[in-house]
Amino acid sequence: MPVDGDQYPVNLIVRGKRCLVVGGGPVAARKVAGLLACGAEVHVIATVPGPLLADLPVTIEARPYRRGDLAGYRLVIAATNDAVVNRAIFEEAEESRTWINSADDPASCSFTLPSVVRQGPIMVTVSTGGHSPALAAWLKRRIADTLGPEYLVLLDVLSAAREDLRASGRSTEHADWQSMLDSDMLELIKAGQVNLARERLQTWLSSSSD
Repeated sequence: MPVDGDQYPVNLIVRGKRCLVVGGGPVAARKVAGLLACGAEVHVIATVPGPLLADLPVTIEARPYRRGDLAGYRLVIAATNDAVVNRAIFEEAEESRTWINSADDPASCSFTLPSVVRQGPIMVTVSTGGHSPALAAWLKRRIADTLGPEYLVLLDVLSAAREDLRASGRSTEHADWQSMLDSDMLELIKAGQVNLARERLQTWLSSSSD
């Protein structure tokens, strides 16, 4: 069942936070890996922990979920193969005001997980609100094909320029960043002319502060 209404997009900071995944199969393992990649401290409860969990840096309890298991966790993912159990986990999470995602069950979620494309610190997410995960995955592939390493170089150039502005006491808000990005900066970087891109950016910034 898809999610009714608009969802509020947010990027959660889970580094160092205690997160719980209930379930031991491939879906649970993917959710665990995603949390670990963002620095979370993950604990797993699973009746039968699958082999994909064996080499992951998590703590595991090989047992069924019990009411009260959610105490002390900032975020929970229910990924068992039993819809009744997943719903019970959701209901406990709602009572304790804990953020929860239930795999493939948007009706039992307080947040949903979009498809994600990463290029270093650049992150692009795609969601269809549960209407078509296949479309979300397809769009993810299309975006990934266009988001090459040159965007990381562009990010570094822009970030350095922004820090230089701040260090000089000038506002970063008044610079016409969008016009700069609409110029040929990315094409210059693709062509290996990074220094020229930096020079043009500095010229732009100087003229915009006049």
